[in-house]
Amino acid sequence: MNYRHSFHAGNSADVVKHSLLIALVKALQQKPGALTLIDTHAGRGLYDLDGAEAQRTGESIEGVRRAFADPNPLLDDYRAAVQAVNVGPEPHFYPGSPRVLAQLLRSQDFLILNEKRPEEAHTLRRVMRDTSAAVHERDAYELWLAMLPTRTARGVVVVDPPYEQLDERARITATLAAAYRKWAHGVTVVWYPLKDRAAHGRWKEQLKKLRIPKMLEVEHWLYDGDQPDIYNGAGLFIVNPPYAFMQALPSLLEALRAMLAPEGHRGEITADWLSV
Repeated sequence: MNYRHSFHAGNSADVVKHSLLIALVKALQQKPGALTLIDTHAGRGLYDLDGAEAQRTGESIEGVRRAFADPNPLLDDYRAAVQAVNVGPEPHFYPGSPRVLAQLLRSQDFLILNEKRPEEAHTLRRVMRDTSAAVHERDAYELWLAMLPTRTARGVVVVDPPYEQLDERARITATLAAAYRKWAHGVTVVWYPLKDRAAHGRWKEQLKKLRIPKMLEVEHWLYDGDQPDIYNGAGLFIVNPPYAFMQALPSLLEALRAMLAPEGHRGEITADWLSV
């Protein structure tokens, strides 16, 4: 699956991903110790919802625009993150994970961004120039391992590739195994698109073999049955999610499910531990 951020900015997957990422970082920030936040596949950092690429799919209509029309206060932090890059009540720009993470930084925190594609990295540097973020232009999996253990005692690594390469999942699995050996207590977030349950199930079996004791899987299936050959949803693997995040998660997931369910479908969001 080719999942370029610019074509899908602000869709249902972004709403879930960024809502959970905000909740996760805020839970970690309940303790005063510094955090290092690392985004291995940063993209360009900011997306024009009125631009040709986003308009070609129109996916933001069923994503961020729904969130702005929903009064549920559990979505306030997410809406605030999007509103921060917009003027007026309607979202015309969408913040990628780099801009979302930058908004969450405290004075003691660090943000490290990586984007391998030169044209995207150039735009990312411009978009992030008013922040303290460090921007790298390296192979994502090489950088992931090179930055571990983080300079601070605690940190979060966000892995959010476009899944253009056939070996993407295999590289994630191998790098996660190596990263866990170097940084067993760290928090890692791996985003993935969902196309069909059978293929995803095979990947989960490979991840189970890593025997990481605390790996949470959050799955969001948009439709009540698989829709062949199309995007069916997305999910996150989260290694070592903090207790405060887990306590708040059920109510947040239900708010997201209800808000994002397509017409005629209830949809499903689940959170389960991945275990052998």
